[in-house]
Amino acid sequence: MSNTIGTSRIGTVALTALAPLAFGSTFAVTTEFLPPDRPLFTAAMRALPIGLLLLAVVRVLPRGAWWGKAAVLGVLNIGAFFGLLFVGAYRLPGGIAAVLSAVGPLLAIGYAAVLLSERPNVRGVVAGLAGVFGVSLVVLRGDAALDAVGIAAGTGAVASMTLGVVLAKRWGRPEGVGALTFTSWQLVAGGLFLAPLALLVEGAPPAMDGAAIGGYAYLAIFTTAVPYFLWFRGMAQLPATSVAFLGLLSPVSAALIGWVALGQALAPVQIAGMAIALGSTVLGQLRPRTTGPTRLVAAGGTAVRREPIAT
Repeated sequence: MSNTIGTSRIGTVALTALAPLAFGSTFAVTTEFLPPDRPLFTAAMRALPIGLLLLAVVRVLPRGAWWGKAAVLGVLNIGAFFGLLFVGAYRLPGGIAAVLSAVGPLLAIGYAAVLLSERPNVRGVVAGLAGVFGVSLVVLRGDAALDAVGIAAGTGAVASMTLGVVLAKRWGRPEGVGALTFTSWQLVAGGLFLAPLALLVEGAPPAMDGAAIGGYAYLAIFTTAVPYFLWFRGMAQLPATSVAFLGLLSPVSAALIGWVALGQALAPVQIAGMAIALGSTVLGQLRPRTTGPTRLVAAGGTAVRREPIAT
Protein backbone atom coordinates (compact mmCIF):
# COMPACT_ATOMS: atom_id res chain seq x y z
CA MET A 1 0.00 0.00 0.00
CA SER A 2 1.31 3.48 -0.81
CA ASN A 3 0.09 6.92 0.25
CA THR A 4 -0.99 9.44 -2.35
CA ILE A 5 -2.23 13.00 -2.63
CA GLY A 6 -3.52 14.09 -6.03
CA THR A 7 -2.64 17.34 -7.77
CA SER A 8 -6.20 18.72 -7.62
CA ARG A 9 -6.41 17.75 -3.98
CA ILE A 10 -3.20 19.65 -3.25
CA GLY A 11 -4.91 22.82 -4.46
CA THR A 12 -7.93 22.18 -2.26
CA VAL A 13 -5.71 21.47 0.75
CA ALA A 14 -3.69 24.63 0.10
CA LEU A 15 -6.78 26.85 -0.04
CA THR A 16 -8.30 25.22 3.03
CA ALA A 17 -5.00 25.65 4.89
CA LEU A 18 -5.34 29.42 4.55
CA ALA A 19 -8.18 29.25 7.10
CA PRO A 20 -6.18 27.99 10.12
CA LEU A 21 -3.30 30.25 9.13
CA ALA A 22 -5.72 33.18 9.44
CA PHE A 23 -7.17 31.79 12.69
CA GLY A 24 -3.67 32.07 14.16
CA SER A 25 -3.93 35.86 14.28
CA THR A 26 -6.96 35.75 16.61
CA PHE A 27 -4.99 35.62 19.85
CA ALA A 28 -2.72 38.57 18.98
CA VAL A 29 -5.66 40.76 17.93
CA THR A 30 -7.62 39.82 21.05
CA THR A 31 -4.81 40.61 23.48
CA GLU A 32 -3.62 43.79 21.73
CA PHE A 33 -6.83 45.55 20.67
CA LEU A 34 -9.98 44.21 22.34
CA PRO A 35 -11.58 45.01 25.72
CA PRO A 36 -10.33 42.64 28.45
CA ASP A 37 -12.39 39.92 30.11
CA ARG A 38 -15.31 39.92 27.64
CA PRO A 39 -14.98 36.50 25.97
CA LEU A 40 -18.65 35.92 25.16
CA PHE A 41 -19.17 39.43 23.79
CA THR A 42 -16.03 39.06 21.68
CA ALA A 43 -17.26 35.70 20.39
CA ALA A 44 -20.67 37.15 19.49
CA MET A 45 -19.10 40.14 17.75
CA ARG A 46 -16.90 37.84 15.73
CA ALA A 47 -19.87 35.83 14.45
CA LEU A 48 -23.22 37.62 14.37
CA PRO A 49 -22.66 40.91 12.48
CA ILE A 50 -20.71 39.35 9.63
CA GLY A 51 -23.09 36.38 9.56
CA LEU A 52 -26.10 38.65 9.13
CA LEU A 53 -24.26 40.61 6.43
CA LEU A 54 -23.44 37.44 4.50
CA LEU A 55 -27.00 36.17 4.88
CA ALA A 56 -28.29 39.48 3.46
CA VAL A 57 -25.98 39.01 0.48
CA VAL A 58 -26.87 35.38 -0.33
CA ARG A 59 -30.58 35.74 0.62
CA VAL A 60 -31.06 31.99 0.99
CA LEU A 61 -32.55 30.42 4.11
CA PRO A 62 -32.44 26.77 5.20
CA ARG A 63 -35.37 24.55 4.31
CA GLY A 64 -36.95 21.59 6.07
CA ALA A 65 -34.59 19.56 8.21
CA TRP A 66 -31.76 21.95 7.43
CA TRP A 67 -33.12 24.49 9.93
CA GLY A 68 -32.21 22.06 12.67
CA LYS A 69 -28.98 20.86 11.07
CA ALA A 70 -27.76 24.42 10.43
CA ALA A 71 -28.54 25.31 14.04
CA VAL A 72 -26.60 22.30 15.37
CA LEU A 73 -23.61 22.98 13.12
CA GLY A 74 -23.74 26.68 13.94
CA VAL A 75 -23.60 26.01 17.67
CA LEU A 76 -20.82 23.41 17.35
CA ASN A 77 -18.61 25.15 14.77
CA ILE A 78 -19.28 28.75 15.79
CA GLY A 79 -21.31 29.37 18.97
CA ALA A 80 -19.88 26.92 21.47
CA PHE A 81 -16.49 26.92 19.75
CA PHE A 82 -16.03 30.71 19.73
CA GLY A 83 -17.41 31.14 23.25
CA LEU A 84 -15.27 28.43 24.82
CA LEU A 85 -12.25 29.43 22.73
CA PHE A 86 -12.29 33.00 24.05
CA VAL A 87 -12.97 31.89 27.62
CA GLY A 88 -9.87 29.71 27.35
CA ALA A 89 -7.88 32.46 25.63
CA TYR A 90 -8.65 34.97 28.39
CA ARG A 91 -7.87 32.52 31.21
CA LEU A 92 -4.92 30.54 29.83
CA PRO A 93 -1.53 31.40 28.39
CA GLY A 94 -1.64 31.14 24.61
CA GLY A 95 0.64 28.10 24.72
CA ILE A 96 -1.69 25.98 26.84
CA ALA A 97 -4.68 26.94 24.71
CA ALA A 98 -2.78 26.03 21.54
CA VAL A 99 -1.75 22.62 22.86
CA LEU A 100 -5.37 21.86 23.73
CA SER A 101 -6.41 22.77 20.19
CA ALA A 102 -3.74 20.43 18.80
CA VAL A 103 -5.64 17.36 20.03
CA GLY A 104 -8.27 18.07 17.36
CA PRO A 105 -6.92 15.54 14.82
CA LEU A 106 -7.00 12.77 17.42
CA LEU A 107 -10.58 13.65 18.34
CA ALA A 108 -11.48 13.74 14.64
CA ILE A 109 -10.13 10.21 14.18
CA GLY A 110 -12.40 9.02 17.02
CA TYR A 111 -15.48 10.93 15.83
CA ALA A 112 -14.96 9.76 12.24
CA ALA A 113 -14.76 6.14 13.38
CA VAL A 114 -18.15 6.45 15.09
CA LEU A 115 -20.04 8.78 12.73
CA LEU A 116 -18.43 8.11 9.34
CA SER A 117 -17.32 4.49 9.79
CA GLU A 118 -13.75 5.51 8.93
CA ARG A 119 -11.38 2.92 10.34
CA PRO A 120 -8.59 4.49 12.44
CA ASN A 121 -5.09 3.73 11.19
CA VAL A 122 -1.71 3.78 12.84
CA ARG A 123 -0.37 6.48 10.54
CA GLY A 124 -3.13 8.89 11.49
CA VAL A 125 -2.76 8.31 15.22
CA VAL A 126 1.03 8.70 15.06
CA ALA A 127 0.66 11.90 13.02
CA GLY A 128 -1.85 13.22 15.57
CA LEU A 129 0.43 12.50 18.51
CA ALA A 130 3.38 14.03 16.68
CA GLY A 131 1.29 17.13 16.02
CA VAL A 132 0.54 17.59 19.72
CA PHE A 133 4.24 17.14 20.50
CA GLY A 134 5.31 19.62 17.83
CA VAL A 135 2.83 22.27 18.92
CA SER A 136 3.94 21.76 22.53
CA LEU A 137 7.52 22.54 21.53
CA VAL A 138 6.37 25.68 19.73
CA VAL A 139 4.21 27.24 22.42
CA LEU A 140 4.79 25.82 25.89
CA ARG A 141 6.85 27.65 28.48
CA GLY A 142 8.15 26.34 31.79
CA ASP A 143 6.26 28.98 33.77
CA ALA A 144 2.88 28.37 32.05
CA ALA A 145 0.09 28.66 34.63
CA LEU A 146 -2.83 26.23 34.63
CA ASP A 147 -6.44 27.23 35.20
CA ALA A 148 -9.09 24.53 35.57
CA VAL A 149 -11.89 26.58 33.99
CA GLY A 150 -9.63 27.64 31.14
CA ILE A 151 -8.50 24.07 30.46
CA ALA A 152 -12.10 22.83 30.47
CA ALA A 153 -13.10 25.64 28.11
CA GLY A 154 -10.19 25.02 25.74
CA THR A 155 -10.85 21.30 25.66
CA GLY A 156 -14.56 21.88 25.10
CA ALA A 157 -13.82 24.29 22.24
CA VAL A 158 -11.74 21.83 20.26
CA ALA A 159 -14.15 18.97 20.99
CA SER A 160 -17.09 21.08 19.80
CA MET A 161 -15.55 22.23 16.55
CA THR A 162 -14.11 18.82 15.71
CA LEU A 163 -17.52 17.24 16.18
CA GLY A 164 -18.97 19.99 13.97
CA VAL A 165 -16.44 19.20 11.24
CA VAL A 166 -17.31 15.50 11.28
CA LEU A 167 -21.07 16.12 11.37
CA ALA A 168 -20.78 18.58 8.48
CA LYS A 169 -18.96 15.87 6.56
CA ARG A 170 -21.68 13.34 7.41
CA TRP A 171 -24.55 15.63 6.42
CA GLY A 172 -22.95 17.37 3.43
CA ARG A 173 -24.78 20.43 2.09
CA PRO A 174 -28.25 20.82 0.57
CA GLU A 175 -28.41 20.70 -3.21
CA GLY A 176 -27.60 24.05 -4.76
CA VAL A 177 -26.25 25.57 -1.53
CA GLY A 178 -22.73 26.93 -1.83
CA ALA A 179 -20.05 27.38 0.79
CA LEU A 180 -20.84 31.07 1.31
CA THR A 181 -24.49 30.38 2.11
CA PHE A 182 -23.51 27.46 4.32
CA THR A 183 -21.08 29.75 6.16
CA SER A 184 -23.70 32.46 6.68
CA TRP A 185 -26.19 29.99 8.19
CA GLN A 186 -23.70 28.77 10.73
CA LEU A 187 -22.40 32.22 11.65
CA VAL A 188 -25.93 33.51 12.25
CA ALA A 189 -26.94 30.41 14.24
CA GLY A 190 -23.78 30.59 16.34
CA GLY A 191 -24.11 34.35 16.83
CA LEU A 192 -27.75 34.08 17.93
CA PHE A 193 -26.66 31.45 20.44
CA LEU A 194 -23.90 33.71 21.79
CA ALA A 195 -25.55 37.14 21.88
CA PRO A 196 -28.15 36.54 24.63
CA LEU A 197 -25.65 34.44 26.58
CA ALA A 198 -23.13 37.29 26.52
CA LEU A 199 -25.78 39.78 27.67
CA LEU A 200 -26.91 37.49 30.48
CA VAL A 201 -23.44 36.58 31.76
CA GLU A 202 -21.40 39.72 31.02
CA GLY A 203 -24.01 42.47 31.02
CA ALA A 204 -24.16 45.44 28.67
CA PRO A 205 -21.56 45.73 25.90
CA PRO A 206 -18.34 47.50 26.91
CA ALA A 207 -17.32 50.94 25.71
CA MET A 208 -15.23 50.62 22.55
CA ASP A 209 -12.56 52.88 21.11
CA GLY A 210 -11.28 52.93 17.54
CA ALA A 211 -8.77 50.16 18.20
CA ALA A 212 -11.48 47.84 19.53
CA ILE A 213 -13.81 48.57 16.62
CA GLY A 214 -10.99 47.89 14.18
CA GLY A 215 -10.08 44.70 16.06
CA TYR A 216 -13.62 43.38 15.91
CA ALA A 217 -13.86 44.26 12.22
CA TYR A 218 -10.61 42.39 11.57
CA LEU A 219 -11.82 39.31 13.47
CA ALA A 220 -15.16 39.33 11.63
CA ILE A 221 -13.66 39.61 8.14
CA PHE A 222 -10.17 38.14 8.20
CA THR A 223 -10.48 35.42 10.84
CA THR A 224 -14.12 34.53 10.28
CA ALA A 225 -15.93 35.33 7.00
CA VAL A 226 -13.13 34.63 4.52
CA PRO A 227 -11.43 31.76 6.39
CA TYR A 228 -14.67 29.97 7.22
CA PHE A 229 -15.78 30.17 3.61
CA LEU A 230 -12.52 28.40 2.66
CA TRP A 231 -12.85 26.02 5.64
CA PHE A 232 -16.39 24.87 4.79
CA ARG A 233 -15.54 24.71 1.09
CA GLY A 234 -12.62 22.41 1.84
CA MET A 235 -14.71 20.41 4.28
CA ALA A 236 -17.03 19.38 1.45
CA GLN A 237 -14.13 18.03 -0.62
CA LEU A 238 -11.66 16.60 1.91
CA PRO A 239 -11.94 13.83 4.51
CA ALA A 240 -12.87 15.12 7.96
CA THR A 241 -9.58 13.98 9.48
CA SER A 242 -7.59 15.80 6.78
CA VAL A 243 -9.37 19.04 7.62
CA ALA A 244 -8.74 18.51 11.32
CA PHE A 245 -5.00 18.04 10.72
CA LEU A 246 -4.88 21.42 9.00
CA GLY A 247 -5.85 22.93 12.34
CA LEU A 248 -2.27 22.29 13.51
CA LEU A 249 -1.25 25.25 11.35
CA SER A 250 -3.10 27.69 13.61
CA PRO A 251 -0.71 27.64 16.61
CA VAL A 252 2.26 27.68 14.23
CA SER A 253 0.79 30.76 12.57
CA ALA A 254 0.19 32.37 15.99
CA ALA A 255 3.84 31.81 16.96
CA LEU A 256 5.10 33.32 13.70
CA ILE A 257 2.83 36.34 14.11
CA GLY A 258 4.11 36.81 17.65
CA TRP A 259 7.67 36.72 16.30
CA VAL A 260 7.08 39.09 13.37
CA ALA A 261 4.54 41.53 14.81
CA LEU A 262 5.07 41.41 18.57
CA GLY A 263 8.81 40.88 18.77
CA GLN A 264 8.59 37.52 20.50
CA ALA A 265 11.77 35.45 20.13
CA LEU A 266 11.80 32.02 18.51
CA ALA A 267 14.20 29.52 20.05
CA PRO A 268 15.64 26.58 18.08
CA VAL A 269 13.35 24.15 19.93
CA GLN A 270 10.33 26.15 18.72
CA ILE A 271 11.55 26.01 15.13
CA ALA A 272 11.95 22.25 15.50
CA GLY A 273 8.42 22.06 16.89
CA MET A 274 7.10 23.96 13.86
CA ALA A 275 8.81 21.48 11.56
CA ILE A 276 7.24 18.56 13.43
CA ALA A 277 3.78 20.18 13.37
CA LEU A 278 4.06 20.92 9.65
CA GLY A 279 5.24 17.37 8.98
CA SER A 280 2.27 16.02 10.93
CA THR A 281 -0.07 18.23 8.91
CA VAL A 282 1.33 16.90 5.64
CA LEU A 283 1.21 13.30 6.88
CA GLY A 284 -2.41 13.84 7.87
CA GLN A 285 -3.27 14.71 4.25
CA LEU A 286 -1.97 11.47 2.76
CA ARG A 287 -4.62 8.95 1.85
CA PRO A 288 -3.98 5.23 1.36
CA ARG A 289 -4.03 3.95 -2.21
CA THR A 290 -5.96 0.74 -2.36
CA THR A 291 -7.45 -1.48 -5.01
CA GLY A 292 -9.98 -2.83 -2.55
CA PRO A 293 -13.69 -1.97 -2.17
CA THR A 294 -14.96 1.58 -2.52
CA ARG A 295 -17.91 3.53 -1.19
CA LEU A 296 -19.87 6.58 -2.28
CA VAL A 297 -19.47 9.66 -0.09
CA ALA A 298 -21.09 13.09 -0.17
CA ALA A 299 -19.09 15.82 -1.94
CA GLY A 300 -21.34 18.82 -1.36
CA GLY A 301 -25.01 19.11 -2.28
CA THR A 302 -26.27 15.84 -3.62
CA ALA A 303 -23.07 15.14 -5.54
CA VAL A 304 -21.12 12.06 -4.55
CA ARG A 305 -17.70 10.68 -5.27
CA ARG A 306 -16.27 7.19 -4.98
CA GLU A 307 -13.68 6.85 -2.23
CA PRO A 308 -11.59 3.79 -1.34
CA ILE A 309 -12.17 2.07 1.97
CA ALA A 310 -8.83 2.05 3.78
CA THR A 311 -7.61 -1.35 4.91
